[in-house]
Amino acid sequence: MTERLGPPLGAPLFDRLALIGVGLIGSSIARAARRKNLARVIAIADAAAEARERAVALTLGDEVVADPAEAAAGADLVILCVPVGADAAVARRIAPKLKAGAIVSDVGSVKGAVIAAVGPHLPKGVDLVPAHPVAGTEQSGPDAGFATLFVNRWCILTPTEGVDPAAVAKVRAFWEALGSNVEVMNAAHHDLVLAITSHVPHLIAYNIVGTAADLEDSTRSEVIKFSAGGFRDFTRIAASDPTMWRDVFLNNKGAVLEALGRFSEDLTALQRMIRRGDGDGLHALFTRTRAIRRGIVELGQETAAPDFGRRKGEDDNGNA
Repeated sequence: MTERLGPPLGAPLFDRLALIGVGLIGSSIARAARRKNLARVIAIADAAAEARERAVALTLGDEVVADPAEAAAGADLVILCVPVGADAAVARRIAPKLKAGAIVSDVGSVKGAVIAAVGPHLPKGVDLVPAHPVAGTEQSGPDAGFATLFVNRWCILTPTEGVDPAAVAKVRAFWEALGSNVEVMNAAHHDLVLAITSHVPHLIAYNIVGTAADLEDSTRSEVIKFSAGGFRDFTRIAASDPTMWRDVFLNNKGAVLEALGRFSEDLTALQRMIRRGDGDGLHALFTRTRAIRRGIVELGQETAAPDFGRRKGEDDNGNA
């Protein structure tokens, strides 16, 4: 059953936008697209009844349905906002309902696997333009989204070979309208870059927090009680959606293992410095890595604040 939530807005970039999945990213896209008047109709599909109920309560879309095919029918732009492991099943489901000239995109942090999972199911005349908005928080669900999530953050497009340049231009325009800085690169390069900048750090965070969880009860309670900034920040990362990250590691296996190999070699070198009392080597390493952090702040991708640049009680406008 379709639930309609009010009249559409005029003068849109797309006539019908379909969002398949309404978690943090999907709900943030819905909020931002509505605010920026990017679609006349926003159709949302989510398999979870609770998520649909919240989407209705939050007026995130004009239509909220359970069936992704119903949301995608007649859409100009369909964005898959589901875990990467679900992409193939969703693509099979929506394929018969996609109109000629439609664009299918996604928001996953793995791109090679998305292209392999989605591309074969799309009918002729439908363009696949994968996208990865490099933005997020550890929160999930429809209530976690906010319209300014993508402002001044990168969105990476990895269009498939032979895709219509006009389709790429439309997806670029969409993300730029949401406030993103857009970069285009091939999928393999994206997956290697994100393996070291995002995937391996998450894996390390999960591992460190897991190690703390395996300690004896008395020691574990003290670790939690006396958590300093480093461990506390690791727990923030390790609180991310487990389904999403399971799928990321399974679908970017090659690049993650390559990055882990490099990390293991560097960790061994660090162990050797500590064992040998190589103070100069440690200081040189820490100085070099400190400069990386400063570069990230200077590029506007983070603030110098210890809370990852996030303020408590911030609203959709970025106001406290």
